[in-house]
Amino acid sequence: MDKTRPVSIACVALFTASIFLAGYPQSAFAAGEISEGFAIGEALPEWIGWAVVVGLGGVFAVIITLEVKIEEKYLGVNQTSEMFNTAGRTIKTGLTAAAIVSAWTWAATLLQSSTVAYQYGISGPFWYAAGASIQVLLFGILAIELKRKAPNAHTFLEIIRARFGDGSHKVFLVFALMTNMIVTAMLLLGGSAVVNGLTGMDISLAAFLIPIGVMIYTLVGGLKATFVADYMHTIIIFIVILTFVAAVYINADITGGIEGMYEKLVAAADLRPIEGNAAGAFLTMASIGGLMFGIINIVGNFGTVFVDQAYWQRAIAAQPSSTVKGFLLGGACWFAIPFTLATTMGLTAVALDVDLTPAQVQLGLVVPAAATALMGEAGAIMVLTMLFMAVTSAGSAELIAVSSLITYDVYRTYKNPNASGKQLVKVSRATILGFGLGMGGLAVILLHMGLSLGFVYLAMGIIIGAAVIPIALTILWRRTNRVAATSGAIIGLVVAVTTWLLVAASLPDYGGEINLDSLGHNYSMLFGNIAGILTGGAITIFGSLAAKTTFDWNDLKKKITLVELSESGSAQVAENEETLKKAFRFSLTGGGIMTLVLIIAWPMPLIASGLVFDIMAYSVWVGISVVWVSVASFFIIFLPIIEARKGIAQVFAKRKPVSGPSGGDES
Repeated sequence: MDKTRPVSIACVALFTASIFLAGYPQSAFAAGEISEGFAIGEALPEWIGWAVVVGLGGVFAVIITLEVKIEEKYLGVNQTSEMFNTAGRTIKTGLTAAAIVSAWTWAATLLQSSTVAYQYGISGPFWYAAGASIQVLLFGILAIELKRKAPNAHTFLEIIRARFGDGSHKVFLVFALMTNMIVTAMLLLGGSAVVNGLTGMDISLAAFLIPIGVMIYTLVGGLKATFVADYMHTIIIFIVILTFVAAVYINADITGGIEGMYEKLVAAADLRPIEGNAAGAFLTMASIGGLMFGIINIVGNFGTVFVDQAYWQRAIAAQPSSTVKGFLLGGACWFAIPFTLATTMGLTAVALDVDLTPAQVQLGLVVPAAATALMGEAGAIMVLTMLFMAVTSAGSAELIAVSSLITYDVYRTYKNPNASGKQLVKVSRATILGFGLGMGGLAVILLHMGLSLGFVYLAMGIIIGAAVIPIALTILWRRTNRVAATSGAIIGLVVAVTTWLLVAASLPDYGGEINLDSLGHNYSMLFGNIAGILTGGAITIFGSLAAKTTFDWNDLKKKITLVELSESGSAQVAENEETLKKAFRFSLTGGGIMTLVLIIAWPMPLIASGLVFDIMAYSVWVGISVVWVSVASFFIIFLPIIEARKGIAQVFAKRKPVSGPSGGDES
């Protein structure tokens, strides 16, 4: 009982604060006036866009830079190349989980999840959340195996090179960089679209300016600075979501609370029934469109976790004892963000019948439209702030990921194998600067091509999905063969793209024409995504079985070396093999059970029954989402503080570090 009391108090306090925020004047948005003449582009003046993008970005750059300097002075953190790119490999469970939540909270998490709620009803938020949580949960298995087999690794590509040589290394380097570019593009496509949609700020200018603040603190503090930024940004995101929850279900002048929402959603289904949903209802999991999206989401997001250096970097940075716990906790807490936000705001947009064109829906403007309808300018500003937090924190993860790939897998591998730590830090910073400036240019190119956030999100698995199983088996299976894994990724990509094009050309509604509309159709995306990941996996598995080669895992420890040897040296907290094996078994059990619950045990009975929710079922569904996000908020906000209490006390006591040059152990 005593242990649960702080959790309860913290959740109540957070929720109470959210209720007060949700009470911001709403009288100008009386019920019934929402949809008439509602124009999202008129929600905020342009100067607010500049204030958020430039002003808020600058504020965070200053705060996090100061935090880095305080750590250097009082906790003895030195910016060696190891610290810059791996955060000293001493990050604890809470900060690991917060960093995972933040890195996985993209613009798409906040925007696309509500788009599919608007399109498919409650099944959309569920499949977005479940379909993108399981990858993080299962990635914990790879994370602990990396700790066991390659404790000195800086990137996952170093493992591929140690096993398969330069040729395979270069192939998978291309896949890794494509992943970073796709994720970055989605971040800026969504972010700039909302800034433009809410304030009228030039969309191309917004795309260029959003990364600037991120670049500054990442240049100064490296990976550790991004972890601190992740934590701060995630707190703001959770508080905004709790505020919207309170505005919709508690401060119910506009929505009518849970009962009012239920009545409005039933009425909306009568006016605009959803094709492929049971009874055309919004309140059912029996949705063909929602299920198809779920499959695409599951397949595509395996690529953007397993092939993204940002997640491997979080595994590398975590203490061995914290790795699995951090990934499992991070995955469970992240689930609450799209599930609760989209169930709340995506369905609020439906209930209030906000006026959005199909193009605006695809750009991800459902959440800002609903927030503006609910809370006026305050709601729009909160969405803008929340989105900026998501884009910049996930963007910082991509910046440092690309920096590590270029530094260790290009410069140190092919240009200067004997590079010193100072040289590597210099290359890392130059890469951050170059990629940071190039991020905006990439987004502008995609915008001028007519690609939306929704299109890129659904297509990502086609481009990178074929590399998922080859990469996973490289760290998990000693029999994985070089030729099989490499050809599996390449051939899988070719098959995925070919299938995508052929299915798009076969759709009768588009007259056999291949264009953005036919390529963006659910069937084209579905079959392209599945073809890529299955082909890559099949070639790798059957080719490796036929080749009958084996690999000695001890070779990884010999071939992958640290740059600087210091007290943080091998930079690993001492963990014996048996402890790591127990963590591996725990990751298999925990990740496996949670995955089965999220994609089988929970949704399938609801789909098979064709159940359309009544008021009681809808109330329970909403209750689950609210409790989940409240508990997740507590863990993400307070656990890092609890774990860092000694370091915080040392800073306030203004004592110099006594642990030597490694530092970082208390943060």
